[in-house]
Amino acid sequence: MLDICNLHAYYGKSHVLHGVDLHVEPGEIVSLLGRNGAGRSTLVKAAMGQVSATGTVKLKGREILGLKAYQIAHQGLGYVPENRDVFPTLTVEQNLVLGQKNAGASGRWSLDDMYRMFPRLQERRAVAAGVLSGGEQQMLTLCRTLMGDPDLIMIDEPTEGLAPKIVALVADYLTALRERGISVLLVEQKLAIAMEISQRVYVMGHGAIVFEGTPAALRADAAVRKEWLEV
Repeated sequence: MLDICNLHAYYGKSHVLHGVDLHVEPGEIVSLLGRNGAGRSTLVKAAMGQVSATGTVKLKGREILGLKAYQIAHQGLGYVPENRDVFPTLTVEQNLVLGQKNAGASGRWSLDDMYRMFPRLQERRAVAAGVLSGGEQQMLTLCRTLMGDPDLIMIDEPTEGLAPKIVALVADYLTALRERGISVLLVEQKLAIAMEISQRVYVMGHGAIVFEGTPAALRADAAVRKEWLEV
């Protein structure tokens, strides 16, 4: 589904990613773990065409590196940024409709699906997105991306700053995506949620992959956890 090979990324003269290899299979949840500054967010931004990069990024076998972000989205790659980019003056429902890839086209997800998954959004459907709580904005951003009917969705720190109850909702949401055949690349700092819902995990350190394997393999590797994850 998503194949990243020998990816190097740069902010100006700063070389941030150093030859990263990563893949996500169809219907798979893969978590990308690591400390702040390890390069995780840069990786997903590079895949989405938002950071200068070299190497190979293929989606469903087609090279997407070098395309504009909107072109990449139309190829079927969804991206939920860490900063919850909602349109603050538009209502919840207007934000969701704007997420549709083709206006009026029917995809795998409808407004009713979004409201069924997150009833709170239905309650707030006529409210301006800018006055929502952080948790509500996170729900909205996730759902708006889904309205674009992606085949794979990259989600950057979806549980950051959320109450435990909402974190559990997000975990259920990601599992529901997989059950609908959508692949997920999850950038996450909360080890528990990543280990619970992922089929495979990668650990990044200093702009490179330092571990790839199953959650069980990472649990068994105390040295990797101590060196690259634990504070």
